Amino acid sequence: MIDWSRFAEIVAKHSRFVLTTHVRPDCDGLGSQLVMAGLLERLGKTVLLCNPFAVPRHLKFLDPLGRMKQLGKDIAPLELEQYEVLIVLDTSAFAQLGAMAEVLRSTGMRKVVIDHHISEDELDAELFKDVGADATGRLVVEAADALGVSLTPEMAQAALAAVATDTGWFRFASTKAETFALAARLVSAGADPAALYHQLYERDTLARLQLIGRTLGRAQVALGGRVIYTWIELSDFQAVGALPSDSEDIINMTLSVDGIEVAMLLVEQQSGGFKVSLRSRNQLDCSRVAEQFGGGGHKQAAGLTLRESLESARTKVLEAIRQAMP
Repeated sequence: MIDWSRFAEIVAKHSRFVLTTHVRPDCDGLGSQLVMAGLLERLGKTVLLCNPFAVPRHLKFLDPLGRMKQLGKDIAPLELEQYEVLIVLDTSAFAQLGAMAEVLRSTGMRKVVIDHHISEDELDAELFKDVGADATGRLVVEAADALGVSLTPEMAQAALAAVATDTGWFRFASTKAETFALAARLVSAGADPAALYHQLYERDTLARLQLIGRTLGRAQVALGGRVIYTWIELSDFQAVGALPSDSEDIINMTLSVDGIEVAMLLVEQQSGGFKVSLRSRNQLDCSRVAEQFGGGGHKQAAGLTLRESLESARTKVLEAIRQAMP
């Protein structure tokens, strides 16, 4: 359990906060940022949301006022030094912080991490971490409770986005009775599940639909049908006019094949190499596999990046999966 009284002490002693989250952003990272910003501002604090990326098109609805700033574009690193505390949400790894990693290494700000992932680096920060939590969104709600801050409808909606998506809309093994209790509480506070679902899953572009078709159409199985894998090359994005963010959640679609225990999706990166996403529905620990290649994540969902050819990356990770299979 997290000792939130320590976090309350930090908040009480400071007035200016920077909030950031991981690259390849998701609703848990962005939603947790927004909830934390809301609760700090309700306590009269000054808050800057600064990330090493531009918010992806399909997630802009979470930040309708455009409060999230991009480091190096909207704000210079030196401007951050006027703040007192840097809070990192939903990651404990330098590799997932992009340009914010250098800020974390060099800053004189007090550093705090709020996270639920197993993998971690030594960030020289005070950790508020619970690897048993279903989402970082849960942890920021706990922080609000510890600080005596009630949730506004906007905060509740952001928290629901975090929890609902990080549990696969309540279908992953991380979903517990407490998850539904939290969801019920957020709805009571003003969150709208129907509106959230529509924004997330019912606004696909034709380009994303065509990208899904290309990706699923080349899916293959391995290890006696226990593993499924597929890939996306840069030429696929170009062929259909899709964005990199359009590849989100495709890996979960491959898990619908009967008998599949582990899924792998390789996505070619503009900077070179492949981002590899892993999902498991057996006892295989995806985070342990990812850590072998400098990545990390959860037991049942993790990722890594390899600056290698498609064939090399696929062969290496499949072999690691084979050795780790229960």
